[in-house]
Amino acid sequence: MTDIVFTSDIHSHLNSFRRFSDGREQETGGLARIKTLVDEQRKKNPETLYLDGGDFSMGTLAQTVFEEEAAELRTLGALGCDATTFGNHEFDYRTRGVVRMMRTAMDSGDPLPALLLCNVDWEQGGDEAAPLREVFDRYGVRPYKIIERGGVRIALMGVFGKDALVCAPTCRLKFTDPATAVRRTVEEIRREGGADLYICISHGGTAEKPEHSEDEILARKVPRLDLIISGHSHTVLREYKRHGDTFIVSCGEYGQYLGYVSMEQKENGRWSVEDYHLQPVTGEVPADAAVQKRIDHFMESVDRKYLSRYGYTRDQVLAVNGVDFSTMDQIRGEHVEQNLGSVVADAYLFAAARADGQKGQGADVAVVPGGTLRDTYARGPVTVEDVFNSFSLGIGPDGVPGYPLVKAYLTGRELKLVAEVDASISDAMPMARLFMSGLRFTFNPHRVILNKVTDISLVDGRGREYDLEDNRLYSVVSDLYTGQMLSSITGISHGLLSLQPKNADGKSLENFEEAILFSEGRELKAWVAIARYLSSFDRDAQGIAQVPDTYAGKQGRKVVNPSRKLTELLKKPNRYSAAIYGLGGVMAASAVALILAAVFLRGKPER
Repeated sequence: MTDIVFTSDIHSHLNSFRRFSDGREQETGGLARIKTLVDEQRKKNPETLYLDGGDFSMGTLAQTVFEEEAAELRTLGALGCDATTFGNHEFDYRTRGVVRMMRTAMDSGDPLPALLLCNVDWEQGGDEAAPLREVFDRYGVRPYKIIERGGVRIALMGVFGKDALVCAPTCRLKFTDPATAVRRTVEEIRREGGADLYICISHGGTAEKPEHSEDEILARKVPRLDLIISGHSHTVLREYKRHGDTFIVSCGEYGQYLGYVSMEQKENGRWSVEDYHLQPVTGEVPADAAVQKRIDHFMESVDRKYLSRYGYTRDQVLAVNGVDFSTMDQIRGEHVEQNLGSVVADAYLFAAARADGQKGQGADVAVVPGGTLRDTYARGPVTVEDVFNSFSLGIGPDGVPGYPLVKAYLTGRELKLVAEVDASISDAMPMARLFMSGLRFTFNPHRVILNKVTDISLVDGRGREYDLEDNRLYSVVSDLYTGQMLSSITGISHGLLSLQPKNADGKSLENFEEAILFSEGRELKAWVAIARYLSSFDRDAQGIAQVPDTYAGKQGRKVVNPSRKLTELLKKPNRYSAAIYGLGGVMAASAVALILAAVFLRGKPER
């Protein structure tokens, strides 16, 4: 019998956190609690393997000391993790960040997990990959590792998925096809003496449709694999997937579950799963004191090295919240106005009006994609840490964690297209769902693609509405990632969809870094904008800001009118609908949908 425990997609969630689940708020996760569960399992079987599926970094304040502390990798080592692999988010801080993190981890002298990766293509990497190759060699990153547990010879290998690469625009490595690389690795292991049990740690993920499910494709193409630890898609598999004699398991995100699988070898040499379950990591699980002390040290470093530059501490209360803000499931599952998106968009307008050199002008419209929102705000005190966790993506040109805000200009016609993009593809791609401030529109999901919006208007700070003028320039504020994403629409669609961000003079904005907003001489980070907005609310008798009740209900920013009446379906045709009707409906609409999908898949921040 071989026992394996596993995690995946921890995303810097070293500590426990609050989350809505099954209709109630509860404490979940925490690597100190996971250490307790791992130790309990190893008391039953000291030979138990602990594997991690990658994306161990990027998602909480702990990531801000990624380079200086390597907190995530070192904490996995403290938990006794035997091996992990790279996820796309390990590359968020670019080559320099990965190199510095790995050097910090090695220089610490702490125990560290093996890092396995079998499909790097060094020949195609070029000079930009050279620093990574050097640090990989020093760390001992290898395609596979053979270990023996309980008399069983186990081959472990790691692989980087195709979608993971799409989600890693700052990664300078090149990768070969995952299935081809894993098959080649298995064949090499068999030539070198073979193994009893073949396990692949994959950052490829699963999907509802098997033809789009990377780790199911891997299982079919490499049938000699016995077990795939599947990461990247954040999937909670309460029942394993099986293709032939290959089993696929996945435990979700953020350390909310510890996966457990027990395997027994059959007479023919293959393996069967004797037990598989996901253990919830709840507040009832005691935290391991030594690991919690280590985590606390890392978080103190966050206060000292990162937050101090903004005058914050992680536990500082910015506001008290009495509103039920949208959950992440609602953000991704319901194509309607969501108050979490609204409050963040409002924060962008608030901060833009107070940025350096803006003189109170601010911006007309703010745009927030659902994929950039990473967590919600629970009822009660909202801390600096809560706000950072809600928008924990990226790094600015200044080398400091956090995407900055940018301000650009679009014409009224282009703003209408932005609304149409939201209305047309959000059901298929929830990560591209858009939330606005300063713009109000109504759409009918049953109308033809790119002609779903039936009414749209500009709304000023006093709630007054104005018609959009097609050729007039309007200022738009968003984060750097979103600006770069929107600016790619025209090129990828070969001009079919015309959207070109501009500067105040109406000239094309070629480099969005030139549009970054600053505050007190430094980049205005999106999360800082949210923090300042929340702390600006009216205060109670104790001087603490209170989230206003206006966010408790819908504000009419995005109105859904699902009418199937012919008059509603055909009214107000635009140039896109005319083209689609003229070209033959379904084929033309499908072509447009593919173009839009390419735009948002190109650099989506999701998983």
